[in-house]
Parts: sequence; C-alpha cells; structure tokens
Amino acid sequence: MTFSEKLVELRRKAGLSQEELASRLEVSRQAVSKWESGASDPSTMNLMALAKLFGVSAEELLKEAS
Repeated sequence: MTFSEKLVELRRKAGLSQEELASRLEVSRQAVSKWESGASDPSTMNLMALAKLFGVSAEELLKEAS
C-alpha cells in the first residue's frame, strides 16, 4: 500500500473529508488531493502532523507494504 492509499484510508476511517483534513492541517484542500493522488508529497512538517492526527508513526505512513 502506498502513502497516498494509506492517507485516503486513514482519512476515511476518521470520517474526514479532504476539506476537513486540510483545515486541521492548515493547508489547502488541493494539497490534500495532490497527496492522495500521489501527485505530490507533504512536507516533513505536514507528514508529522498527519502522523500525530491519525495516531500512527511517520514511518508507518511512509513504509510501503505489499
């Protein structure tokens, strides 16, 4: 599972829309959309914020599983 797939799954499990997640991280909805589509990656600061928000480690988010 890729980072983008994990992000979509975690966001949906948390019951958040892209807009709500973006608001919590103080980024644009378009940024979240790009992360989820794999078009771009979050900054280190945003990656750490995502990990904290979802209660997982940054390593868990980044590690690709087959």
